[in-house]
Amino acid sequence: MPVADSQCWRSKLLRTADNVAFLPWLRHRASLTARIQARGRFALQVIYQGLARPTADEARALGLAVEEQAWIREVALSCDDQRVVFAHTVLPCRPRGPLTLWLARLGSRSLGALLFAHAGFSRGPMTFKRIDRRHALYSRAVKALQLAEPVPCVLWARRSQFGFDNQSVLVSEVFSPLLLRAPSSQPPSTNWKTSD
Repeated sequence: MPVADSQCWRSKLLRTADNVAFLPWLRHRASLTARIQARGRFALQVIYQGLARPTADEARALGLAVEEQAWIREVALSCDDQRVVFAHTVLPCRPRGPLTLWLARLGSRSLGALLFAHAGFSRGPMTFKRIDRRHALYSRAVKALQLAEPVPCVLWARRSQFGFDNQSVLVSEVFSPLLLRAPSSQPPSTNWKTSD
């Protein structure tokens, strides 16, 4: 389905000058929470949780009408008191199921810890995007990550859809440049493919 480039999430991530340092984080398929915990003191701050309208591209990805509301959860993940990832989760209101209850009861616990601890979850392909002021998540991420001036013109993000039973949840994660300052954030090698 064709969409405007400013809304398009890509399934392939090419190596560019502004994303090379983020590639190990963007492509990492295991628990992001666990990876941050391995680098320092982890904390999660709930920014928002409740009913709201998803972004236009989220509605498309989940097969929702543009005006339809969903359960939205926004959190900031911190490493050593520095906010490094903004996570934005969208769960359709229908069908109802265990995910609805679990999301309502998460509190300051990580959704990722739940997703990766339960064998019944399946993860779809990851998609990637370089978001800027044109994208609805950009300003929310800048505010949640408490980025100081000068604020980066673009932020790197990834998105995955997780399934459980008859429900599906869409998780977008936006990475702060400060993540790269966390201890051991650079792997020994960044030998990544640079073409489709």
